[in-house]
Amino acid sequence: MKPNDVVASLPNTTASVDAAQQEQQPGLDFVRQIITDDLAEGRTQKVVTRFPPEPNGYLHIGHVKAICLNFGIAEEFGGKCNLRFDDTNPDAEEQEYVDGIANDVKWLGFEWDGEPRYASSYFDQLYTWAVQLIEQGDAYVDLQSPEEIKLNRGNFVEPGKNSPQRDASVEENLARFEKMRNGEYAEGQAVLRAKIDMSSPNVHMRDPILYRILHSEHHQTGDTWKIYPMYDYAHPLSDAIEGITHSLCTLEFVDHRPFYDWVIEKVQSKSVPRQYESSRLNVDYTITSKRKLRRLVDGGFVNGWDDPRMPTVVGMRRRGFTPEGLRDFCKRVGVTKVDGSIVDVAMLEFCIRQSLENTASRGMAVLNPLKVTLTNLPEALDLVHARHPNVDMGERVIPLTSTLYIDRKDFEEEPPKGFKRLIPGGEVRLRHAYVIKCDEVIKDDNGEVIELKCSIDPATLGKNPEGRKVKGVIHWVSAEKGIPAEVRIYDRLFNEADPETGDDFLANLNPDSLKVVQAIVEPALAQAQPEDRFQFEREGYFVADQHDHRTDKPVFNRILDLKDSFKPKA
Repeated sequence: MKPNDVVASLPNTTASVDAAQQEQQPGLDFVRQIITDDLAEGRTQKVVTRFPPEPNGYLHIGHVKAICLNFGIAEEFGGKCNLRFDDTNPDAEEQEYVDGIANDVKWLGFEWDGEPRYASSYFDQLYTWAVQLIEQGDAYVDLQSPEEIKLNRGNFVEPGKNSPQRDASVEENLARFEKMRNGEYAEGQAVLRAKIDMSSPNVHMRDPILYRILHSEHHQTGDTWKIYPMYDYAHPLSDAIEGITHSLCTLEFVDHRPFYDWVIEKVQSKSVPRQYESSRLNVDYTITSKRKLRRLVDGGFVNGWDDPRMPTVVGMRRRGFTPEGLRDFCKRVGVTKVDGSIVDVAMLEFCIRQSLENTASRGMAVLNPLKVTLTNLPEALDLVHARHPNVDMGERVIPLTSTLYIDRKDFEEEPPKGFKRLIPGGEVRLRHAYVIKCDEVIKDDNGEVIELKCSIDPATLGKNPEGRKVKGVIHWVSAEKGIPAEVRIYDRLFNEADPETGDDFLANLNPDSLKVVQAIVEPALAQAQPEDRFQFEREGYFVADQHDHRTDKPVFNRILDLKDSFKPKA
């Protein structure tokens, strides 16, 4: 038996893992069921998971699910979770992304065990194991061009063809691998490959590449290395080094699992992690492809990676989404093996609104101002009201003056049926203040309404008028003491539930995904700090912009409106 034929005698971990993933008890997803059984039967003493992003971009909503799963499981089972950067591709990775990912994980409310880890910290050990594989006859240096390797790998119908260097001696391979390490080959001139089976029905087992040559500087190791391990080689061995017990990933890695198990077996690792796959998170009206997100940024269709319309964590944070809402969303989505399912974005929005209901203080803002003069207000008042109707958040002062602004949509000269706001000769209640009556409508030369003259009912401050029903309640802001503010009204970035519909996803961009209005807000809102969240009464949830908001120039982003189309199951 040749050394590379030993693979045939390995335990059938694929079958056992697949079987385990089908077992599920009520109340537990299949991953938690596996872990429960592993602990009960002594296969695992302490659960160790990891979140292993490649630092080549910003995290998005799909990563949030992976973060919640890995950190959440570690917390639930009294284990630990590592943050590990799988930094094996220096051409695509930057320190900016490393720092950003760490910040995102912390913002979502999770703490990793110890210091952040890096696959690059294990390069010496990975190299030692690669030499071991060569010495065992389980790896060889291939001198074919990248094009030849691709052509000779075959496809799902045709088997691959052996490399001319596949049967070179151990000595030849060691010498060539050393030349690779020393930078004596050009990029693309040589690779190190596992020696498995070029006729395997699983193309990932057709002598996969372990190392390639890159004459690139690495953000952690500098110019120490001229060769870099491939992700599929470095990832399982990094798991083994860290003592990971349950390596959780998405379904596209199912076909990679045989190699995951093969390489761990071949290096004779004492620690044997097991890989389990679940469905990735797909949300309608959303794109998570890094390539396409980059097109949006580079093409100027959005204002950077943290644009509040982006599904990136930095974008959702700037939008005003809450960590609690995102965690709740991931919990509701759950863990399954159903591939291709699409989650309704309304569920995400529901979870965010739920998290804001009792955490966002209240305030009044007029987004489209119409002047109102109170003709019989005796004097200006400072009304004191709670910042929240149900939660003790202190009080705020709301100045009431003879000149106000109301929203234009709250007045109609010729009201449609069912209109319960202000009309000529009609009455409404000013939120937290008096019942007012519209006595006179003033228009400009073009016939546009520019001012309303109204009178207050002095007996109605803080109480309902006797003997008559006033159905409408509208919000308002003092014209004299209100603060001008920029308000950015964000909507979904795409018009289509499936943004991939048609020839180019860019054709499905929503042209109205951002509207900027000049609003007037009550004075208390201007004192907000960046990232403070509010419910603008009758308008929606808003957040003071993370970067642009200042007390002398307030800027608010709309998180969501108040409507909710999602109905959770009882």
